[in-house]
Amino acid sequence: MQVWAIANQKGGVGKTTTTLFLGRGLAQAGHRVLLIDLDPHASLTRAFAVPANPPPSGTHDLFGTSGVSLASLARSTDIEGLRLVAAQPALATLERRGATQPGLGLALGRALHGVHATFDYVLLDCPPTLGLLMINALAAADRLVVPTQTDQLALHGLADMLRTAEMVERSRRRTLPSFVLPTLYDRRTRSGIHNLDLLHDRYEGRVWPAAVPVDTRLRDANALTAAAPPSGRGADAYRRALAWLLAQPDASQRQAA
Repeated sequence: MQVWAIANQKGGVGKTTTTLFLGRGLAQAGHRVLLIDLDPHASLTRAFAVPANPPPSGTHDLFGTSGVSLASLARSTDIEGLRLVAAQPALATLERRGATQPGLGLALGRALHGVHATFDYVLLDCPPTLGLLMINALAAADRLVVPTQTDQLALHGLADMLRTAEMVERSRRRTLPSFVLPTLYDRRTRSGIHNLDLLHDRYEGRVWPAAVPVDTRLRDANALTAAAPPSGRGADAYRRALAWLLAQPDASQRQAA
């Protein structure tokens, strides 16, 4: 089982859309895939039309004392091979609890051990803030995928995210390969072209050579979570991005090379 954290400390860069497209692409290739929504805003959960009231069972339950299993929280979706663990607004309270309840920083990793034989891939949709939930995700992940817009503010957010990943990597004493996916790219603008070039110059070898273009069809949550694969330039770009990610060596392959 491989665990991918989809994370960026800046909001609005396409984390949830990226999580959804990579997950459904892996499922359509025949893999058993679990998506875990770690964001209190629950955008991924809403995309799958999970009702907000009453609050669903989901990610927050992993941080309680009831010993609930991750497998029991996974719900089916219309996409064959793809399951979802929903998020709840109560996730926002975990930061306060983390100061008084030891062990919360590794709760997700412990829960994932129980589904190692059940899923081939687990994708973690992270909140856009550095806190307990993101640390849980980075501590448990085998890979970090960072979606980023091609503008100056997003490039600063990317640098912060990669510094955080390096800090967690040192703490956990094992490699966390990190890959960058340019998103919301507008090739009609000079700044977009310039910043995409900057990405490749600064992070050579870690950036997908292409970019996901601005595509209004990516805003239609109903189409993105339907059984039929979505179409359009954005969807096609995500399919190519997934193929590139799958072709990148993991940590053990890098060390062997």
